[in-house]
Amino acid sequence: MDKYVDLAALGRVLVLSLVVGAGLPALFALGVRALAPVDGKVPPVRAAAGWLCFAVCLAAVGLGVAKLVLGGH
Repeated sequence: MDKYVDLAALGRVLVLSLVVGAGLPALFALGVRALAPVDGKVPPVRAAAGWLCFAVCLAAVGLGVAKLVLGGH
């Protein structure tokens, strides 16, 4: 079976798809939750954490688009 399927590459694809496919949406949801007001106000630490989550998500999307545009598909 190993001569037909590269198991190392399959493992890398599996890990990357789990990180990008589940990790980024979870990180985005965490950012949304962090920016939810508590008693009408968002604490500064939670606001910073929420915006940091959004920045990481935006950077990941930007890197993915840049990789595709530069022909690294």
